[in-house]
Amino acid sequence: MEPKADIGVFGGSGFYTFLDNVEEVELDTPYGRPSDAIAIAEVNGKKVAFLPRHGKDHRYPPHMIPYRANLYAMKQLGVKQIIAPTASGSLQPDIKPGDFVVCDQFVDRTWGRKDTYYDGPVTRHISSADPYCPQLRLLAIDVAKEMGITVHEAGTIVIIQGPRFSTRAESQWFHKMDWHVINMTQYPECMLARELGICYVNISLITDYDAGLEGRDDIKPVTEQEVLRVFDQNNDKVKQLIYNMIERMDISVHCSCHDAAQ
Repeated sequence: MEPKADIGVFGGSGFYTFLDNVEEVELDTPYGRPSDAIAIAEVNGKKVAFLPRHGKDHRYPPHMIPYRANLYAMKQLGVKQIIAPTASGSLQPDIKPGDFVVCDQFVDRTWGRKDTYYDGPVTRHISSADPYCPQLRLLAIDVAKEMGITVHEAGTIVIIQGPRFSTRAESQWFHKMDWHVINMTQYPECMLARELGICYVNISLITDYDAGLEGRDDIKPVTEQEVLRVFDQNNDKVKQLIYNMIERMDISVHCSCHDAAQ
């Protein structure tokens, strides 16, 4: 029998394991192999598939992640809902390290990534007006509040190419545009999920203030070590939030996200 899953979880920087008593499956897709083997286990009676988007050994930098293979592999397993936590930077002083942001919009500043399944001869133009699943966003916010987590209920995430961090000039530009969060992996991941008709929610764990804050000499530019340190401090909180969401997720519900692939 082919392995199946109801819910998918992507792990980001510092988040490489999630489930216990797993069955690991290696999948091939028309877009190559995913970042790593996919771990499948049962959580509260639901089959959950976990994939570290960078690979377990962080072998894939953001611009080299096989995004199309990762999402397509989830689709092959039957996944209809994906929870996607990310380590992210803050662009606004009221969004602090350790806070969670449930993003509702993105701005794409990447280039050259394979970002669609519609390369021809079949062509579709999928709306990205509201790229994140409204039902999963509300669930993430409710669960975070119940856990006592400081959660921002909306936010625009700007995705940069990486693997370098922003210059001060770039970071100040993003800040002045009133964008809230910065990350390197949300695009094209979220839009590929939309093309496949999979519900998708991003939960950004804030690890830093990007290139610092203008006029604040006490807040230094981000370093890779600081990102991993703050994420590690909050890893258990992230995992518990996801477990609590899975417990309450309805795997039989029909969502407008599913219609995008029709």
